[in-house]
Amino acid sequence: MNRNTPKPIVYVVSDSAGDTAESVLKAAAIQFHPNIVEVRRAPYVTGREGVELIVAEAAKSQAIVLFTLVVPELRDYLIAQARKRKVISIDLLGPIISTLEKAFNREPLHQPGLIHQLDEDYFKKVEAVEFAVKYDDGRDATGVLLADIVLVGVSRTSKTPLSMYLAHRMLKVANVPLVPELQPPEQLFTVSPDKVIGLVIDPEKLNMIRKERLKSLGLADSALYAQIERIKKELEHAQKIMTRVGCKVIDVSNKAVEETAGVILNLFRR
Repeated sequence: MNRNTPKPIVYVVSDSAGDTAESVLKAAAIQFHPNIVEVRRAPYVTGREGVELIVAEAAKSQAIVLFTLVVPELRDYLIAQARKRKVISIDLLGPIISTLEKAFNREPLHQPGLIHQLDEDYFKKVEAVEFAVKYDDGRDATGVLLADIVLVGVSRTSKTPLSMYLAHRMLKVANVPLVPELQPPEQLFTVSPDKVIGLVIDPEKLNMIRKERLKSLGLADSALYAQIERIKKELEHAQKIMTRVGCKVIDVSNKAVEETAGVILNLFRR
């Protein structure tokens, strides 16, 4: 398939949220980059009527149906409807459940959404995400005391995206912006420096990032926020704070959020 070929359509059908099926689909589709797949998610499908509508739509658009249905009757009905309408269908959970049924020598529960109901990690992630939102951008200094990790740095060093990424690793992250005109919270100097991570970046790189940010907001890129001298002043101030705290420092100039998060996770594992 080349770039001009129409992108395939895949209906992701689930009796729960559909996260599992979509994640598997994306993991497979990335192997065909830069070609892309159009994903049409159909979550919380619990009856035959919903199955019929989805399969009918898939037939019209010559789409593929990828599904995770744990109720056998509904799963079998979708397979039968897809066969009837000559729609390609892929059952992600059925074969695995059948194999485990034999291995455990017992009937499965056949209850949709159990991965969210029973997985303790799910609730830890939710709690960590809520924490990251509450203590984002230095809104409440008590977050510094409660956090597993505290990120400090100047504006546009990916503090917020990093906080969210690490939250999905079940870590509670607070982040504190460092600005010359504002004194950082005293809590920053009382917690263990081992849980504080300083983020630095090349001034020229930050200059480009901030200019693009201003443009996206419809503002002139000549604003003080994006001026190189101002940026250098902010970075010098931030470096002084980080030295005073005694924290580890990561240069994010040429790192994606995932890469920086990987470095942080490795530091904390050690």
